[in-house]
Amino acid sequence: MTPTDLLGYCAAALTTLSFLPQALLTLRTRDVAGISLGMYGAFTLGVALWLAYGLMLGQWPIVVANALTLLLASVILVMKVTVERERRQQVDQGL
Repeated sequence: MTPTDLLGYCAAALTTLSFLPQALLTLRTRDVAGISLGMYGAFTLGVALWLAYGLMLGQWPIVVANALTLLLASVILVMKVTVERERRQQVDQGL
């Protein structure tokens, strides 16, 4: 492993792992009120594009980091959409 790859993997580990606490908290509390759907949608799409870019270049630090980040960001995005849909249905039903 080259020093450049090591730097990439370290950066990838730190930025990717930073999402883990938020994803776990969101799953545990189902509190998505402070999450912007537009921002998270754009962010998740951006991460997917970074993943495609890394795959096209064959750059594994980029691929690994963005695959894991995409997974975590998708969990939060799906939770945001699901919880908001449930809340709208409750309002519509007068609950």
